[in-house]
Amino acid sequence: MTPLGIFGGTFDPIHFGHLRMAEELRMELELEQVRFIPSALPPHRDQPRASAQDRAAMVALAIAGNPCFALDRRELERDAPSYTVESLLELRGEFGAEIPLMLFIGSDAFFGLPGWHRWRELPALAHIVVACRPGAELREAALAPELQTLWRQCKTELVADLQTAPAGKILWRAITGLDIASSRIREAYAWKISTRYLLPEAVRDYIETHHLYQEKHGI
Repeated sequence: MTPLGIFGGTFDPIHFGHLRMAEELRMELELEQVRFIPSALPPHRDQPRASAQDRAAMVALAIAGNPCFALDRRELERDAPSYTVESLLELRGEFGAEIPLMLFIGSDAFFGLPGWHRWRELPALAHIVVACRPGAELREAALAPELQTLWRQCKTELVADLQTAPAGKILWRAITGLDIASSRIREAYAWKISTRYLLPEAVRDYIETHHLYQEKHGI
């Protein structure tokens, strides 16, 4: 079965950094589809500024021109914290045990993985693809001890290892270093600074039409 990419996040708002990361990993991993899964109630960070429905609408607008990208609303329909392990369990139930699932996360998220809910179960459910800036290196000594153990057990440099098994590998990959952050976009809107060329025009139009991110406090 065709491997499936999984990209979760608050997407508050989604921007070109998210989209370029997903596209580069999709191409390198030879995926036919990447599913964007906006989190409704992220348990590991502050609550998003925009509503879950607004963030999902912005994702839908951002990915509309790419037939290989899809919006997955499962976490928006859950009346509970948005735990990645729960989404992966659901996807396994839908697609079966044999399809390779590839979970995309940033390097900062990977370093904080031991703080995730039931994080030790993740490698049994999906491969973990860690996206980092060009030139960034993973220093094993900087990892938490339990994460060092997982890294030694699961690390690989071969894309084929992810394509031929349903789960269990960790791949570290450099992507184009676009220095764009959702927090800075929200701040730009609050201070009425141009956000052109940071995110898709359709998303910019949605934000302006719905008057999102206008307040200067709590950015």
